[in-house]
Amino acid sequence: MAEFSPSKRVVISPDAGTLASSVAARLLDRVAKRTSEGRTVHVALTGGAIGTKVLEAAGSDPVRESIDWGRVHFWWGDERFVPRSSPERNEYGARRGLLDRIAVPSENIHSPAAADEGLDLDEAAARYASELARFGRDGQAWPSFDICFLGVGADGHIASLFPDRPEIQVRDHAVVPVRDSSHPPAERISLTRPVLNSSKRVWMVVCGTDKASALGLALAGASYETVPAAGAKGRKRTILFVDTDAATDVPPELIDPDY
Repeated sequence: MAEFSPSKRVVISPDAGTLASSVAARLLDRVAKRTSEGRTVHVALTGGAIGTKVLEAAGSDPVRESIDWGRVHFWWGDERFVPRSSPERNEYGARRGLLDRIAVPSENIHSPAAADEGLDLDEAAARYASELARFGRDGQAWPSFDICFLGVGADGHIASLFPDRPEIQVRDHAVVPVRDSSHPPAERISLTRPVLNSSKRVWMVVCGTDKASALGLALAGASYETVPAAGAKGRKRTILFVDTDAATDVPPELIDPDY
């Protein structure tokens, strides 16, 4: 009999558009509350179609104008090692969807180095690790993310941690270079599992029928080496925001209709 983690809850939206708007509203609400209390907020972003839709929805919401973005720092769970202007970069969609539409200081946007900036992949990963360490606390060489967004691939990958590859096992580095990725582009930079799981809240955003199997396996207690999404968890909350197409294999007892 499968065992399900009580710490993971699933929130279902009827379609991708509603999903994106709902998650965007939750993001803005949480950031607004924390910054109004004078707190500094760290958010780790993701890419992908639905991750970008969430940021576009947040960037179109009038609530964004009332937030003190000077207290918010943005990071990425992973990035594609391609030229800075490439639409393949997760940063590309994030800037157009949200970051260019809010008054966030440029020094609060912590994007990994790009392939056209004079660094090789290892140097870029090391530089990103150094930037994370500048904001480390509680003995960690990285900030504690208030929210860490993660997409989930059809193969169960999160960030650029792919199934049955050595990067998912790394625990002694905050950042890893990824070569020969099973998904193009081949070279990437990714946060490691200990960094992702030190986040206060992990929000996985998943849509589409092609993600249903991976989502079901992740919730059914699959090995995180084989299904990396199964090993993603926040210290306070782990919420999977999904649309109905992705929810076909979700156990009813994990669905939270009230969150």
